[in-house]
Amino acid sequence: MDSCFSQDYADARGKFLTAARAAGAEITGFALDKRGPDGGELSTDIAWLGPPDAKASLVTICGTHGVEGFFGSATQTEWLRRVKTARLPEGVAVLHIHAINPYGFAWLRRTNEDNVDINRNWMNFDAALPASPLYEELSDDLCPSDWSVETQTLTGTRLQAWIRDHNVALFQKAVSSGQWTHPAGLFYGGTSASWSRRVLAEILTSKLSAAARVFILDFHTGLGPYGYAEPIIGRPRQDPGFGRTRSWIGAGAKSLYGDHSVSAEIHGDSLSSMPDLLAHALVDAVALECGIRPINEVALALRADAWLHAHGDPLSADAKPIKAMIRAAFHSDEPMWQGMALGQGLAACQAALGGLVPT
Repeated sequence: MDSCFSQDYADARGKFLTAARAAGAEITGFALDKRGPDGGELSTDIAWLGPPDAKASLVTICGTHGVEGFFGSATQTEWLRRVKTARLPEGVAVLHIHAINPYGFAWLRRTNEDNVDINRNWMNFDAALPASPLYEELSDDLCPSDWSVETQTLTGTRLQAWIRDHNVALFQKAVSSGQWTHPAGLFYGGTSASWSRRVLAEILTSKLSAAARVFILDFHTGLGPYGYAEPIIGRPRQDPGFGRTRSWIGAGAKSLYGDHSVSAEIHGDSLSSMPDLLAHALVDAVALECGIRPINEVALALRADAWLHAHGDPLSADAKPIKAMIRAAFHSDEPMWQGMALGQGLAACQAALGGLVPT
């Protein structure tokens, strides 16, 4: 059997759908009115296994941040390939949501078709949005309109000076917490609910209307040590829900809030919004964040890609090294990394299923 890991979005989608059909899953597609760089269609696809009125459900999500979709897609595909040899617990259903941001997955971007970060988009856009004064200080150097070697050196030097005057943690928070004033910038949250947000809300509310207990795993890459998938819970440690979630995902879980997680505290993430979206159910949500490259390399790749799509041509020959760089920042073709990531992804799924079974 070929690897569950893929080379690109089309390959990942094909493997996922093939595995879902073989597993006897109910499959539904949600087409995005955009095309990939190869002209191919883009779609969020879901696979449902188990009773339609299941009271307990495991949900997995891949591709919230597009290019990060390889890890989650491989885990979903491999789980589907193995489900024939492992029966689901009675009364439990599994919902795999593949490529919730298909544009970003296909174009190798963290963001969507409008440069919106889906995990900064779950805001109340009728209310005042958070200010981001530190991002304002850095914005011109983070995303210059020119990407010459000279500009990279000059802006890189200024950014390093800012870090020396402050610290790396504050820099990460300043850049990645979310901002709503620079549409071509990094970690931009948008001005309204994105297509991906609307589709995800539709999927969850329609498929989980009968659920009383829901466990959600959202797969991410790019932060943390090589090959280690940190479970991140979007609740403070003192929240009773944090301990409840940690009881099944494991003691290594970190809170998103003041717990030295590999992620900075962010605004507008989907996992923090899902308990309200599924108010009829008790919801535990975990982001599984698997590291690959050092954070400075990840930041450079994001800056280069932002310039490419705002000021360059993503289909040009000049785009190829930038796309190779951002793919390498968020996915690895190394067998060791893939084995480590997949093992932890499957273990998280198994832990969730075990936690959903009443004792």
